[in-house]
Amino acid sequence: MNVLLIGNGAREHAIAEAVMHSHNSPVLFAYMKSNNPGIAALAERIFLGKYDDLKAIKGWAQQNAAHVAIVGPEDPLQHGVVDALQEAGIPAVGPTKSLARLETSKAFTRNLLAKYRIPGNPQFANFTSPVGIEAFLAEMEGVVIKPDGLTGGKGVMVQGDHFASRKEAFAICKAILAEHSSVTIEEKLEGEEFSLQCLTDGKTVVATPPVQDHKRRFNDDKGPNTGGMGSYSCADHLLPFLERKDIETGLTITEQVAEAIYRETGTYYRGVMYGGFMITKNGLRLLEYNARFGDPEAMNILPLLKTDLLDICQALLEGSLGGLRVEFAAKATVCKYIVPETYGLAGDSGAATPEAGRIEIGPLDGARLYYSSVDQRDDGLYMTSSRSIGVVGIADSLEEAETIAESGTAAVRGAVSHRSDIGTRALIEKRVRHMEELRGLR
Repeated sequence: MNVLLIGNGAREHAIAEAVMHSHNSPVLFAYMKSNNPGIAALAERIFLGKYDDLKAIKGWAQQNAAHVAIVGPEDPLQHGVVDALQEAGIPAVGPTKSLARLETSKAFTRNLLAKYRIPGNPQFANFTSPVGIEAFLAEMEGVVIKPDGLTGGKGVMVQGDHFASRKEAFAICKAILAEHSSVTIEEKLEGEEFSLQCLTDGKTVVATPPVQDHKRRFNDDKGPNTGGMGSYSCADHLLPFLERKDIETGLTITEQVAEAIYRETGTYYRGVMYGGFMITKNGLRLLEYNARFGDPEAMNILPLLKTDLLDICQALLEGSLGGLRVEFAAKATVCKYIVPETYGLAGDSGAATPEAGRIEIGPLDGARLYYSSVDQRDDGLYMTSSRSIGVVGIADSLEEAETIAESGTAAVRGAVSHRSDIGTRALIEKRVRHMEELRGLR
């Protein structure tokens, strides 16, 4: 089976690894924005190009007689890559441009839940102009401001973190409207977040093990939000602060959203529906949906996949997911991202110098590496400006998985940094205490 993989991050490295474990005799071809050495080592051939160059992507797929395409990141989805491939007769795992609005338009998703009376929405309002914003802000105690469109996981502005007053909030909204078609203002929620990545053919929805991501740059959840510094999952396919009903509620919401998308558009959503949820004292709330696997969360669940990934892809495309048993190993995982020392700091230029950017990798002691923002040059491996390498530990217990991951981070030498507390007992107990307080158990 000729498989085209679109994307060049650690998420796509994990997808490539899972593809190559298939019994379908896969031959992998990759279309990447930059040369990921992990993907390149698994692929028969690679092509470097832009994600908005649909002609180049379609041409590369046709040149390699792709039987199926798997789209990793959100950027090509936003540009309509699935539509372009379908026009060429190549089935692609991922939503069309219209259905990708689940991620690319906060207003679309909030309005969809409201229209079909699906639970999970916080109090919110969408605005296409400044008219009415000040009045809405005056009604709210605390708010979160979200631009409509993709922002690389860094566009959300939270009261108390990014601004303090209603006056500042209004100024931020006006600035967003100067660049985006609309802005969504939501009530600020308190609780514990988790990621529930679901597979769907538009009719059947299958949940993968829940994961908790850590977006803050530094230990103890301090510093600015990032694209995600790491994540963990547990062997029982729960999380220490979750109850089974929380997962069931998240799955039910996602099933209802999948049905609503079909009712709204007449098209089945086929791919990944990744819900970011928060448990609050008032129940489960939907923070957002992503239209693809998470990064880093893909690195927690794909290595545990016991069912053939290409069989899953076939079922998604054929609408037969209900007839396939999707299984994951009962293992715990911890992912810790290696980043440049300056990552997330004020004044970070976003460009790695040759002196600071070069890294070397030693013995891993059982950890797995997934390459992200790196550049393989003739004289070695270099970091670029963002998250560089996902280091993953997998074991029977969370404690053991964390030990493997932390040991693995020491193998990456250079001007690097990471969060050493992800997956540790101390941080997880903090999460549990917080949830017990919200549930009134303390």
